[in-house]
Amino acid sequence: MDVELRRRIDELEQQLRSAAAENANLQSELAIALERQTITAQILNVISMSRTDVQPVFDVISESSRRLLGGQTALVTRVVDGMLHLAACTAGSRASHEEIRASFPAPLTSSGIHSRAAMNSAMAFRSDIETEPGVPQAVKVMARVRGYRSIIVVPMLREGIAVGTIGVSRAEPGTFSDSQINLLNTFADQAVIAIENARLFEEVQARTTLLAKSLDNLRAAQDRLVQTEKLASLGQLTAGIAHEIKNPLNFVNNFAALSVELTDELNDALAPVALPDDIRDELDELHGLLKDNLQKIVQHGKRADSVVKNMLLHSRGGGGEHLLTDVNALVEESLNLAYHGARAEKPQFNVTLKREFDPDAGVADVFPQEITRVLLNLMSNGFYAVASRSGDNSLGFEAELSASTRNRGDHVEIRIRDNGVGIPPEVKEKIFNPFFTTKPPGEGTGLGLSMSHDIIVKQHGGRINVETEPGAFTEFTILLPRKQFFAR
Repeated sequence: MDVELRRRIDELEQQLRSAAAENANLQSELAIALERQTITAQILNVISMSRTDVQPVFDVISESSRRLLGGQTALVTRVVDGMLHLAACTAGSRASHEEIRASFPAPLTSSGIHSRAAMNSAMAFRSDIETEPGVPQAVKVMARVRGYRSIIVVPMLREGIAVGTIGVSRAEPGTFSDSQINLLNTFADQAVIAIENARLFEEVQARTTLLAKSLDNLRAAQDRLVQTEKLASLGQLTAGIAHEIKNPLNFVNNFAALSVELTDELNDALAPVALPDDIRDELDELHGLLKDNLQKIVQHGKRADSVVKNMLLHSRGGGGEHLLTDVNALVEESLNLAYHGARAEKPQFNVTLKREFDPDAGVADVFPQEITRVLLNLMSNGFYAVASRSGDNSLGFEAELSASTRNRGDHVEIRIRDNGVGIPPEVKEKIFNPFFTTKPPGEGTGLGLSMSHDIIVKQHGGRINVETEPGAFTEFTILLPRKQFFAR
């Protein structure tokens, strides 16, 4: 009886020991599974937090792979343009880390195990580099330097093609378990998700930016259309007003000139008549005053006629005919026209005009109406700039605008300079852009300098440049060829 009891007790103790060992194994496996689930959840959380930056995901995968597989080193690589680039590295020492980093980027055709896994889009491993047959000597030497005997590499697959790899190396030889391989494959899938999320997010961002730009372009086109219609209506209105003014102005000019002749005839008719000296003196004085007044009417009438003529020229769609034109006379006429236009708009406006015309400037084959349009625009901008600086109550400031010409051989140079507010650098880069203006709404269309640039550069084959200093001056330089074939 005692022997049988002892046997039964021994069996129970053995069963308890087996159950305890199995329980310990289950607890260990449970702890490992729980840790892997925790790491997987952590990686997914990093993916959700890093929509555009995949580097934190790679760093977490590298560190977790090394720790969970008991490895010495873990690497994450990316395939970019046929080369394998190091994305993340967790090494046992700084020296090992630097040595690994120096070996990348590597061609996909190289003998490295990461390149082989990426090239074949399949898992690659070595259970013992020292004893396994067919291992190149260079690989053995590298493994000894880095201190590992076994290694496994899984590809990160997108649509069956490797976009990178994850590898873990260990100091001990031996195979990797199925659960370890499955874990690495899970990490690889998560890395691909992160890469795809970043790519899709960037595509959405780029598409959004493109749509926003298209919307801005559409709005700009609508604004240009509205401005074009306004300018066309303004041109028609200007032409109509100029035509209405021109007819009565012709009568004023013609009858003023005729009246000058009539006063001379009246004076000749009264000459033989005997009159007292005091009456004769009074008549001579009245004749002189009348003649002077009529001559002033003729003078200003011709100036008004010139203004109307320019209004008609600028209201036309084309630029007229190109002619051999006296450059100095063209600049002088434009300067006078711009000045009187500014004075007509603001009678209190005052500016000192300076002229430095080169007598050898000569003639150039140009569209005079178009060049006049450019000069009027530059001069009007100059008047606006000096008026703005005057409005800032600058002490001792005297508004000036100068126009100068220079003979440059096959070219002629025209400079328009003002001592106004100047142009800031960020604005200077945009001044020739269509519809760009710094003037308040209603005071500028933003077309003047853009049209001027096209007239000088595209129509005449010349150049237009600007030099400026904020708060000091702005100077536009125009260089026109004397003879050329014009672009229509």
